[in-house]
Amino acid sequence: MPGTNLTREEARQRAALLTVDAYEVELDLSGAQEGGTYRSVTTVRFDSAEAGAETFIDLVAPAVHEAVLNGRALDVAAVFRDSRIALPHLREGRNELKVVADCAYTNTGEGLHRFVDPVDDQAYLYTQFEVPDARRVFASFEQPDLKATFRFTVKAPAGWKVISNSPTPEPKDDVWAFEPTPRISTYITALIAGPYHSVHSTYEKGGQTVPLGIYCRPSLAEFLDADHIFDVTRQGFDWFQEKFAYDYPFAKYDQLFVPEFNAGAMENAGAVTIRDQYVFRSKVTDAAYERRAETILHELAHMWFGDLVTMEWWNDLWLNESFATYTSVACQAAVPGTRWPNAWTTFANAEKTWAYRQDQLPSTHPIMADINDLEDVLVNFDGITYAKGASVLKQLVAYVGQDEFFKGVQAYFKAHAFGNTRLSDLLGALEKTSGRDLTAWSKAWLETAGINVLRPEIETDADGTVTAFAVRQEAPALPAGAKGEPSCARTGSRSASTTWTRPVASCAPTAWSWTSRRTGGPRCRSSSARSARRSSSSTTTTCRTPRSVSTTCPWPTSPRTWATSPSRCRARCAGPRPGT
Repeated sequence: MPGTNLTREEARQRAALLTVDAYEVELDLSGAQEGGTYRSVTTVRFDSAEAGAETFIDLVAPAVHEAVLNGRALDVAAVFRDSRIALPHLREGRNELKVVADCAYTNTGEGLHRFVDPVDDQAYLYTQFEVPDARRVFASFEQPDLKATFRFTVKAPAGWKVISNSPTPEPKDDVWAFEPTPRISTYITALIAGPYHSVHSTYEKGGQTVPLGIYCRPSLAEFLDADHIFDVTRQGFDWFQEKFAYDYPFAKYDQLFVPEFNAGAMENAGAVTIRDQYVFRSKVTDAAYERRAETILHELAHMWFGDLVTMEWWNDLWLNESFATYTSVACQAAVPGTRWPNAWTTFANAEKTWAYRQDQLPSTHPIMADINDLEDVLVNFDGITYAKGASVLKQLVAYVGQDEFFKGVQAYFKAHAFGNTRLSDLLGALEKTSGRDLTAWSKAWLETAGINVLRPEIETDADGTVTAFAVRQEAPALPAGAKGEPSCARTGSRSASTTWTRPVASCAPTAWSWTSRRTGGPRCRSSSARSARRSSSSTTTTCRTPRSVSTTCPWPTSPRTWATSPSRCRARCAGPRPGT
């Protein structure tokens, strides 16, 4: 029995068999004020590559009343188990399925969450579907690479507002009939309903007009600083559309501050939900405003990276989140008129230190984690996926060049709009624009885990003058229980102008050192040519042939000599210091 899990192999097999065209979802929320369950009717049209094949659709519901496949009623008792409805004897080509079920309101932030405001005793609803919880509201093929269009029709109590991915229509007899969405994944569909307070504006530039909305409960309306939120949002639109060279891909952009949210925010296409703690009830620090702005920009960045172009499977969850984290901070730091030009300092003090801590725990893992099933996904929303991944992307931008990086991203969006991709698709686009082979870089930084240990070694003469300095680094064993291989590729320097990269294939300790020239000691250099000094193919660091020196040590015990080894090149006295 599968329970509520789904394996990567099952998803791969289902994606090979099916092409999903469209969903029509009808929800009766007229009894939401009382809670309990609600009627959900799903009609989904899809193609099968094989006649007579069998597959399944996902649904988590207290009761299924009807399942009709291609006009033939299925025995619900026989086909509905755990979180799945079996679909036997598919036609080759077009199939149509209708499922009628009772689904449940939740208070866990999964599926359709229901909250009653103690101020006005009104119910407020919102969906949260990432990772696999659209199936708690309607029957769906719950995996990111089976995209489709979605048409929602919702019956709601009188006086309510209903918001979804498509622009909000005028209700007729308290029924809200939305237009179909573009092709998107199930986990970024959304529905928000209740007597919400709203403020509206637009983003306008170069003939483009995007309706903007901000929503919260009426009990928070007096605290809602909508103008400030709109300002940050417009800055994000300006910066992202310029950098991505792709217009905002949806028909409107709503931001909804919702209660009891179990995360920071969620990038539902055109209908972003955000924890309503970001509606500040009193004076807060500038750091709190900076954090809220980063969250706003993070979710806006997802409209392109994650929603327009979506990962094929959850292995690349890090790429969604790392990209949104990197670009949100880059926008904060660089967009004209920014209030936080030092956003990268905040990133270093907050996100990057979070990543360092996370990377030393038994729960660490490679940035590109091996996701075998849905349960694996849920434990990877962490400092590795968000903060370490964003740090590595920042390094990648420096490595390939910012202009080349964004040119690659632009080509990536154009090639894969409303489709699904793997990491190799993005790296391939970046390789074309930068001219760099990123295979070794990806292996070293994305597919390893853990941090390196750096230790300084300093030597001084009798006067206290530094005569030699080395930074030794090594990749220690990963904490017990951690997944992946230890990370070996790191950089170190012997001077402000010289950087060497350790070989990817070796984790042996190494050192970079500097020796005072006034002592006449040997100088250390890379064995590779200057033009290849940063290449991962560099495997050794050697010294020039040491010279015999017969000067006297600061202490009269022995002649001074130079000692070298393949991994370290620095001067030292052969004799012991007095008292040792």
